[in-house]
Amino acid sequence: MAKKSKFSVEHTATQVLVKRLLRDYLRHHVGKIAIASFFMVTAAACTAALASLIEPALNEVMVKGDRVLLWVLPLAFFGISVLKGCAKYVQTVIMQSVGLRLIVDMQDDMFERVIGADLAFIHRDATGKLMSRFTNDVQFLREAVVKTFTGIASDAVQVVFLVGVMVNLNWKMALAALIVFPASVYPIVYIGRRLRKISTNTQQTIGGVTSYLDDVFKGARIVKAYGMEPYERKRANKQFETVFHFFLKAGKTRARTYPILESLGGIAFGGILLWGGYQVLHGETNVGQFMAFFAAAIFAYQPIRSLASLNASLQLGLAAADRIFDMIDYRPAIVDAPDAAVLEAPTGAVQLSDVSFAYEAGKKALDHVTIEAPAGNTVALVGPSGAGKSTILNLIPRFYDADGGTVMIDGVNVGEVTLESLRAAIALVSQDVMLFNDTVRANIAYGRAHATDEEIVAAAEAAAAHDFIIELSDGYDTVVGERGLRLSGGQRQRLSIARAMLKNAPVLLLDEATSALDSESERQVQSALARLMKGRTTIVIAHRLSTVAKADVIYVLDNGRVIESGTHGELLARGGLYAHHCRMQFEDGAVLQQAEASVGALQA
Repeated sequence: MAKKSKFSVEHTATQVLVKRLLRDYLRHHVGKIAIASFFMVTAAACTAALASLIEPALNEVMVKGDRVLLWVLPLAFFGISVLKGCAKYVQTVIMQSVGLRLIVDMQDDMFERVIGADLAFIHRDATGKLMSRFTNDVQFLREAVVKTFTGIASDAVQVVFLVGVMVNLNWKMALAALIVFPASVYPIVYIGRRLRKISTNTQQTIGGVTSYLDDVFKGARIVKAYGMEPYERKRANKQFETVFHFFLKAGKTRARTYPILESLGGIAFGGILLWGGYQVLHGETNVGQFMAFFAAAIFAYQPIRSLASLNASLQLGLAAADRIFDMIDYRPAIVDAPDAAVLEAPTGAVQLSDVSFAYEAGKKALDHVTIEAPAGNTVALVGPSGAGKSTILNLIPRFYDADGGTVMIDGVNVGEVTLESLRAAIALVSQDVMLFNDTVRANIAYGRAHATDEEIVAAAEAAAAHDFIIELSDGYDTVVGERGLRLSGGQRQRLSIARAMLKNAPVLLLDEATSALDSESERQVQSALARLMKGRTTIVIAHRLSTVAKADVIYVLDNGRVIESGTHGELLARGGLYAHHCRMQFEDGAVLQQAEASVGALQA
């Protein structure tokens, strides 16, 4: 079988993309496109009519002195020009509407994919690169739809009408002129292919720049604390220079069309002048016919020249569409099983049985782990960093699926129930509190959009947050800022607890919920957490002895394995890793004894 040429492969890929755009998005706007097409044809017919009026204007008015036409033709020029302008206006507005709607539809589809994607997918792609799809790529595609699809069609219709005028005036000269016009197509196609490749690299670079800026601006505090402004300026300049060179390369590539097309135009119009002038001098045609033909040729060549720009926009848009469809075509691995059941009225008993998991092949995060958290009990997970504690919390709500073993709630495999019902049974409070740039009220009610004001206030009171909330400038309607940065760490954490309170789920996952707080904030948060944990199955990750010592059972992990389990007292008596960590935290024996006595008093 003959190997397909590179051009053939690219042409096929372009056809596939265009067909998909038409099938999945543009066909919904076929009525608007049809109306725009009508006005497109009207505008093209007006252009041809204007060219046709040149002949009587010269022959009948200028040469023969027809006084009636002296008044009629200017009015005709004016009327046709107004009609052409109005037709172009309506066509442009309609196609702008279609193009903008296309952006919204694609952004909706992309967002649906990303928000429903596995965490592994979201963590794999930098935030900046994902954002670039929603901003830069869709804008390129809008330009392609608005300018290219309508522009190419409009120009093609205009050329057809004008060629008809040229053939009617002088078919021999029209045939000669049409030999030159197709020669303009090859450089346009070739340069368009080059631009598509450059566009792909450019957009990848822009995504990298967006990601870099997102990192630096969010980490501005660290940048300033370590005096790294000069270093970041150099990094930023390097990124900006890379984008500059890609855009310059694209500009140079697009500019190549100008000398090529101008040269071909010079050949065509020089030939028309030579031949037409010869015919006029020998009486084979008159000046009016020749000038009308010449004007029609100029009008026809103009859309052919614009194809260079339109094709560039098309290639940039198709390159963007390729990246957009790559995101839209993503399908998450973690989905509901075909026969998934709803988790009805869960009591919250959690069990991991012989569970293994790896984020990367060959590097196990969990290795045959078995953990039980009976309904209403508190289970603490302790161990060094990287032991697998957070991985356990990720597997329970199916942020990831276990590679082996079983994760169960109420004795039911979490893979056999719907994700919606599973996650409705779980509340998460983590060290890295995520608040949205919205009101305090909206952040507490996140996950229960229809909660009443009374329920929101009650949750805030239970989380020891109500008092500071009412002191804010707008109370519950105060906007907390990006990631809640207008609030203190303790305030953010208490809003997170209030959110979990309002959700009222039977299973509570606490991931280092107090480790980043000062003593006073921790005291307030601990009090709120105690109320939140009451009557719930709680799995808590913490390093502080005061947090884990009250647990019903403590599991000690190391290198993805459970190496110890038992109560605080039992583990201390064994003198293993847990006891070692306790003594590391309280190196003074007297302090340790005092802490143990305090814990004993709390448990009593």
